Amino acid sequence: MTSILDLSPREFAPPEAPSNAHFQWEELAHLWNSNDLAAAHDWINERWSRLIRNSVAGQLDPEAQFLQALAFAVLALHFTQHGNQEGAVLMIDDALIALNRFRPGFLGVRVDPIIGTLEELRPLLAGLAPDADCPLWPFVYAKFDYRMQAR
Repeated sequence: MTSILDLSPREFAPPEAPSNAHFQWEELAHLWNSNDLAAAHDWINERWSRLIRNSVAGQLDPEAQFLQALAFAVLALHFTQHGNQEGAVLMIDDALIALNRFRPGFLGVRVDPIIGTLEELRPLLAGLAPDADCPLWPFVYAKFDYRMQAR
């Protein structure tokens, strides 16, 4: 029986090598710009999870906080299109707070167009029923805009 005080050596999973894969935005831009927002959220979440696991700062890592802010934004856009206006409002509010510290851009991503979309959408959701349809049809939002990072 092993106890918490058992200090015998154990094999741990090897740490992942540091990676800048979460800074290569082409795939996220494709998902975001083609309105595949659920997949965009999964893409962000995968990189956020890896980053907080491998970073000494964990969730306090600025890059992890930026990915989390992007996740809030993408969820807001997804929720409003799928009749979850209450969730969209919550995510917009969280995204605006989180993204503002990264203005005008971070890691090559232009943040201001994302904030602009959220700021335009937020008042349109005020007063809607929680399960109302998206107030805009067609729903057009700012493209994910980034500059290529040197490899």
